Amino acid sequence: MRVFVLNNNLQPLDPCKPARARILLSTGKAKVYRRYPFTIVLREEIKEPITHEHQLKIDPGAKTSGLAIVQGERVIWGAELTHRGFKIRDALNFRRQLRSSRRNRKTRYRKPRFLNRTRPEGWLPPSLMSRVQNILTWVKKLTRLCPVAGISQELVRFDTQKLQNPEISGIEYQQGTLYGYELREYLLEKWNRKCAYCGATGIQLEIEHIKPKSKGGSDRASNLTIACHPCNQAKSNQDIELFLSLKPSILKRILSQAKRPLVDAASVNSTRWKLYHELKSIGLPVEVGSGGLTKFNRCRQNLPKTHWLDAANVGKVETLIVEVTHPLIITAKGHGTRQLCRTNKYGFPIRHCSRIKFHKGFQTGDIVRAVVTKGKKVGTYVGRVATRKSGSFNISTKLGLVQGISHKYCQFIHRKDGYAYTN
Repeated sequence: MRVFVLNNNLQPLDPCKPARARILLSTGKAKVYRRYPFTIVLREEIKEPITHEHQLKIDPGAKTSGLAIVQGERVIWGAELTHRGFKIRDALNFRRQLRSSRRNRKTRYRKPRFLNRTRPEGWLPPSLMSRVQNILTWVKKLTRLCPVAGISQELVRFDTQKLQNPEISGIEYQQGTLYGYELREYLLEKWNRKCAYCGATGIQLEIEHIKPKSKGGSDRASNLTIACHPCNQAKSNQDIELFLSLKPSILKRILSQAKRPLVDAASVNSTRWKLYHELKSIGLPVEVGSGGLTKFNRCRQNLPKTHWLDAANVGKVETLIVEVTHPLIITAKGHGTRQLCRTNKYGFPIRHCSRIKFHKGFQTGDIVRAVVTKGKKVGTYVGRVATRKSGSFNISTKLGLVQGISHKYCQFIHRKDGYAYTN
C-alpha cells in the first residue's frame, strides 16, 4: 500500500511507494507525520509540484464500510472501517432501561407525554448517525493527505418489500443485466457467505428455498438461504425438517436465522441519502453507483469479495490494477464516556471513575509500544492503552489484554483519535 506524502507546507502530493518512502526517511529528506494512515512530510518545500487526480471510493455498510483510493486504473490504498452503531444502540437501550427502573422506584406514576419534544429535519438516531460521521471523518482526513479530485459512493438501496416479495410490482423490476445481484448479495451477507447446511466456504453458492416451492414455499427473503451445489441437490424438494432430522442443532440455527429481521438493510437505507448530501457539502464532485453494478464490476474482474475491493469497484470501472495486499483495518472505538459512576448489570453503583483523563502524560485510547525489560511480564506489547492514576496501565494487544504495565515502559505511537488500527 502506498504512503501518503505532504509537502513542507502540508500540501498533499501524490502518494509514493514504500521503498521510496524508506529512502526519503533514511536520507533525512522527510520525517514521519502520522502513523495511521502512514504519512510522511518533506523537510524541503517543492515549489511547483505536479500531482495526478485521485478518486476516493466508498462502499457504505451497516457494520463495515470499505474505502479505496484509485489513481487512474490503479488501486493504491485501501481500508475497511468497522462501525460501532449497534454498540451505541445497545448502550442507549441499557441507559433507557436504567432510567425507567429508577423512575419507577423513586417517583410516583405519571402519564407519558409524547408531544413534548421536536426533532430537527433530517434527524437520525445516534446509532445511524455514527456511521455517517465515521465515513465523513475519514473522507475529510484522506482529502487532506491525498490530492482527491472526486468521490464515488455506492448508493445502495435494499428494497425491503422486494426482499419480502419479489413480485410486488411486476416483472420489469426483475429483468436486466444486474437482476438478482441485490437479493443475492443480501443473502450472502445474511448467511456469512457459507453453506447453511455444511458450512463450506470458498466455493460457488446457490440460492436455496428452505420450504420448497413445489410444496407451497415462497420467494420471500425469510424462505431463502445459501447452499453449495451438493447440499442443494441432496435436499432437492424435501422438507428441511426431514432433510436435517439427524442434525437438530443445524435445523434450529437455520430456522432462527431465517427469521432474522432486515436490520442491516434498513440501516443502510436510512443513511444512504444523508451520507450523500454530507459528501456533496464537502465541495468535491460525487459519483454514485448501485450495489448491483459494484458486484458486476468485481465479478467481471474475478476479484475476491472484500469491503475495500467493493469500494474500488464502485461506479464506472473498466479494469483495475490492485497494488494493495494488506488494507488498513480501522475500528471505531469512540472517545470514552462521561459516566462517573459505573454500575453492575442490575443498575447498582459499584465503582467511581475519575474526571481526569490524562495520567502520566498518556490518555486512554493512545496507541503505545511498551518494552518491558524486567519482571514477570518481560516482552514487547503494542496496542491501545487504558490509563490509571497509579501509573499502572492496561494494553489491549492482538493477543489479548495485558494488565499492570508501568507507564515508564510506554512510548507513543499514535495519539488517541477514537479509532483502533490493524495492518
